[in-house]
Amino acid sequence: MKTIAQQLKVTNFPIEIKDSNNNEIYFEDSNGIWYKREFDSNNNVIYYENSDGYWYKREFDSNNNEIYFENGDGDWYKQEYDSNNNRIYSENSAGYWYKQEFNSNNNKIYFESSNGYWYKREYDSNNNIIYSENGNGTIIDNRPKSPCEG
Repeated sequence: MKTIAQQLKVTNFPIEIKDSNNNEIYFEDSNGIWYKREFDSNNNVIYYENSDGYWYKREFDSNNNEIYFENGDGDWYKQEYDSNNNRIYSENSAGYWYKQEFNSNNNKIYFESSNGYWYKREYDSNNNIIYSENGNGTIIDNRPKSPCEG
């Protein structure tokens, strides 16, 4: 397959082709090394391919968070986000996953992963951790004691 430069018989390098948003969608040098990219309406690269045969594709949500990635090597991952753009779930082609939860101040209050590790936390009004517990049995409790507890 001929490159764009070969097809057009171009002798001035590098070749750069840009879209209407000034995104570089094609590049080629004098050695025939090239790459091409596609962009979504928010100027995120959603597809990439180069002359070595490597490629990847990505998807984004309406807040520009990357929610899916896949490449020609068979690797992939997918992610989910909450309304505050905190990543709340992720999994990949190797079988690893994790999920997490956040409070209204965007503090991570819970984490759990496919390797069995987990933790949970509580925060005070200044966003300081006052309680923490994890799957290894470690508990740190700095919550204020009520007057009845002495």
